[in-house]
Amino acid sequence: MNRSGKILLVLALVAVVGMAFRVSWNALRDIATAIGADATAATLYPFVVDGLMALALVAALVLSGDARRFALRVLAAYAIASLALNYVHGLVPELHGGSVDWGRLADWNPANWGLVLLATSLPVGSIYFGSDLVAKVLHHRPPIEPTQDESAQVDANRSMVEQGEPQIDDLAPPLAPESAPVDAVEMDDPIEVRVPVAVAAETPRLRRATGRVPDAARSARPVRTPDELLAEARSITEAWPVEDLTGERIRKALRTSPAKARVLRETLKGERAATAAAEAVAS
Repeated sequence: MNRSGKILLVLALVAVVGMAFRVSWNALRDIATAIGADATAATLYPFVVDGLMALALVAALVLSGDARRFALRVLAAYAIASLALNYVHGLVPELHGGSVDWGRLADWNPANWGLVLLATSLPVGSIYFGSDLVAKVLHHRPPIEPTQDESAQVDANRSMVEQGEPQIDDLAPPLAPESAPVDAVEMDDPIEVRVPVAVAAETPRLRRATGRVPDAARSARPVRTPDELLAEARSITEAWPVEDLTGERIRKALRTSPAKARVLRETLKGERAATAAAEAVAS
């Protein structure tokens, strides 16, 4: 709906409400005169009842939560009270002419007492509930919605776990189970064993973690190249007999993987066999 349509709708609503108030004002003024109000008080009485209904409606549009429900209850209570008094005015036409007894709204005494109590308590209730509603509206603080930049900053400061992103342990491929150590194999002729170059597995790119990585999470030993690993194996196993050159013992001594330990075992045995053959030829 465009702006002109909205303006026409609001004007039509104001006109309907104004005419309805004029009809209700006639009945409420006669009720106020019947319970002892003077001419000025009887004229202002409809504003006390129907005016608080309008105030409660505005407060319900502004407030939220429990305060909004309280405003709606006040609106419903005063709407029912105004309806009841208008209904009594329709049942007793003498109220308009002022020919009924003072304080007499019904022939049955219990009903008359209840109606008089209702009519006289509405002004007091308007003072109490109206003041409470105005105080709630003045102290109401609407919730502040975060801007787009603030939301992005909050998401950036959250950890990967809070954001629900996969961790390194979830993305890393499972490690191959360790195989049982292979027994030493006797070789008559030396064979050339090449140490394969380890190729890093391609892993998904992870989001860079914010903040400083703790020292406990850092790797304690740098990655060794195959040549460095072979040189260290030669140094450690130099005094070992051939029968002690097993994959499991080399793996524990060098703290490496079983696959690399088996390759080193074959390389060291090949070197030992080549050395022994050379010494045999020389002798």
